[in-house]
Amino acid sequence: MVIPVHDVNPARRTPWVTYALLAANFVVFVFFTPGVVGSLTGSGSSLAELCDLQAFLDRYAAVPQELIHHRMPRLVPTGDTGVGPQGPGCVVGPPGYEKSPELSVLTAMFLHGGWLHLLGNMLFLWIFGNTIENRMGHVRFLLFYVACGYAAAYGFALTNPNATTPLIGASRAVAGVLGAYLVLYPRARIWILAPFLVFLPLRLPAWLVLGFWFVLQAFYSTGEAVAEAGTVAHLAHVVGFVAGMLLVWPLKPGTPPPPEPGGILFGRQARRP
Repeated sequence: MVIPVHDVNPARRTPWVTYALLAANFVVFVFFTPGVVGSLTGSGSSLAELCDLQAFLDRYAAVPQELIHHRMPRLVPTGDTGVGPQGPGCVVGPPGYEKSPELSVLTAMFLHGGWLHLLGNMLFLWIFGNTIENRMGHVRFLLFYVACGYAAAYGFALTNPNATTPLIGASRAVAGVLGAYLVLYPRARIWILAPFLVFLPLRLPAWLVLGFWFVLQAFYSTGEAVAEAGTVAHLAHVVGFVAGMLLVWPLKPGTPPPPEPGGILFGRQARRP
């Protein structure tokens, strides 16, 4: 898997919405997600913390079954621990709260299962989000970001209507940003780190980097689609990516091309504007 580090496509306005989304994701993860403090101090996660996390995600994450059938399950994790026939575990009971499945799609965009999950999503948002916000404007970009997240969540739920594993993460909305970037700036150059024994820096066109990412997600989605709590909802990424392409398409005719970078590219001298 390649790691993008920079796009040669400067923005002309401050991406305040992208900054706010980055900050919100970090704040929710560090200050509201159970068990994060233990991971930072190196004390690990106890059974009680894991049960708190399970209850937290079940309450605020998007669950496909709830989205399709619009009803809460009779039993949910309570956050307490107990001892059952199979040993210690998390206690379940009737939900003591009201949950809106539609609103859970929004809250789930700011929940992450670990540091790698969070940092990976935020890296892609940091690199590609500012350029798309620059092209769309602040308000339209925010609405676009949320719309892609909703399209991806419901697209996944429609194909997995009985799935009960919570969907979490910003990746579904970020996938829409990647799709928009591919439509608007397919020839923009992206600096990446490619793993060839060591990480080699390469400058490649966006159509190659993002096209490879999309093909990889589509390939993985042909297998058993599962949610991001333990693995990755690749089908949701595919839906979010396509939604971003479709929503941004009307802006393509009026989008100026990215600057042509100078210097050495693929072993040849790149053309200067």
